[in-house]
Amino acid sequence: MQPKVKTLDFTGQNIYAGIDTHKKSWAVSIYTDELYHKTFTQPPKAENLYRYLEKHFPNGTFYSVYEAGYCGFWIHEQLQNLGINNIVVNPADVPTTDKEKKHKIDPVDSNKLARHLRNGDLEAIYIHDRDIQEDRSLTRIRRTLVKEITRYKNRIKSKLLYFGIEIPEHFRDKSYWSKRFINWLSELKFNRESGTRSMRLLIEHVKILRKDLLEITREIRKLSMQEYYAERVKLLLSIHGIGLITAMTILTEIDDINRFDNLDKLVSYVGLTPTSKSSGDNDIHGEMINRGNKFLRSAIIESAWVAARVDSVLHMDFIGYCRRMKRNNAIIRIARKLLSRVSFVLKTEFPYEDGIE
Repeated sequence: MQPKVKTLDFTGQNIYAGIDTHKKSWAVSIYTDELYHKTFTQPPKAENLYRYLEKHFPNGTFYSVYEAGYCGFWIHEQLQNLGINNIVVNPADVPTTDKEKKHKIDPVDSNKLARHLRNGDLEAIYIHDRDIQEDRSLTRIRRTLVKEITRYKNRIKSKLLYFGIEIPEHFRDKSYWSKRFINWLSELKFNRESGTRSMRLLIEHVKILRKDLLEITREIRKLSMQEYYAERVKLLLSIHGIGLITAMTILTEIDDINRFDNLDKLVSYVGLTPTSKSSGDNDIHGEMINRGNKFLRSAIIESAWVAARVDSVLHMDFIGYCRRMKRNNAIIRIARKLLSRVSFVLKTEFPYEDGIE
């Protein structure tokens, strides 16, 4: 008598996979609706996970999750293409027990992710299309170049200060380094060739970085003229304080403004929400929360300083805030008002008009 062979069929059943991603391997934990299945380590490939799920849970509905981090979103794209319903979460938003914090190893992390995915405790972050991610990398690398140029300028100033070399009066108090000033630095002579050579190396780095910055700025300007961005860039440029680079930073970081139901959610995404602590009759607001989009936050705050000078309404508001708080706290209020204008022009598709709050 031939033994009966039971065919596996998980039609209508949900399978949950928590993935702790690393460069050389993934720790994966599997749960069904009723039971914990297994935790294992696999190569960092979406196809391997898919083959495992198909082999052990044929015809099941697959769900997976991993934390946003160094690996970006290519894993998400591959899992989705294979038919696995994947989400990416902010690591700070994953519920974690004190025991899990003190016993933080890969199997524990993957198990935690799979368990909370099954329980419906996780909220997915918004993931931009691949094209937007690549466009965004252009504005982000520009900001990195600006920081690098500033670092090299500070190194040059420190070297001058260390050796007691004074900058001529007509070059002082100028944030922009003119060609004449760079030529003056290049012609400086130290007592030894080693000192002269080290200064010239620093100056050459500044020249190279400035050349790269000019090239990437041209690329961003060219990108802003594409049909996908052109009209929205015009809308944003109607707001005082916002220039081309800031406009492109806003568009590539936010993309679809309609994904924010209200201004508070947009402000929270940017990271302009203060910490708060309420107990009884005490209501304390502290520093800015340590989360949010740091690229967008710095761009908006920089624009807020400009807007506070050139926009009469915001200038008047800034003066009023400064009577009650420090300047750095006041500019955050202005930045929120600026965000309100950004949201308005992008949602209504009407340019900003002077004098409107």
